[in-house]
Amino acid sequence: MGTFRTLVKKILLNEIVLAIIFALLLKAYVMDSRYVPSSSMHPTLQIKDRLLVNKLSYKFGEMQRGDIIIFEPPPSVDSQYDYVKRLIAMPGDIVEVTNGVLYINGEAVQEDYINELPNYEYPPTQVPADSLFVLGDNRNYSYDSHLWLDWLSLDDVKGKVFFRYWPLDRIGRIE
Repeated sequence: MGTFRTLVKKILLNEIVLAIIFALLLKAYVMDSRYVPSSSMHPTLQIKDRLLVNKLSYKFGEMQRGDIIIFEPPPSVDSQYDYVKRLIAMPGDIVEVTNGVLYINGEAVQEDYINELPNYEYPPTQVPADSLFVLGDNRNYSYDSHLWLDWLSLDDVKGKVFFRYWPLDRIGRIE
């Protein structure tokens, strides 16, 4: 009987170790979770929302304007934390904000998701190669590309937000 118990304990220990290794690999390479600490993405994301991030989405697919991404902010942004913002413009695009309207390559962008119209101006500016332009949905209260001194590098993007799992009354896919 003692040998049977020892065998069961070894099997359970092996299963636990494998589960831990699997979870660590999943977190490191496939998916991560994030917490929203500010209102910069209001109304799309709320303070204390818990999100899932797909780390593989841009390894096998293309970034799209409108994606909500997690990234390490540029060096001029003094922060040890990752940011969450909406991808607005890609390399080579010309971005402008005038009279409360966002323009990409000279065309006005319909933005149903923003909290309020921007109360600032941003002159026509071309996004450099290997860089991105991102804005928070709460445009007037977001520290983002329109204020930074340097550009967000493509290499600093960690993944695409795809699901909110907390709070339970707002659980679901993030489009």
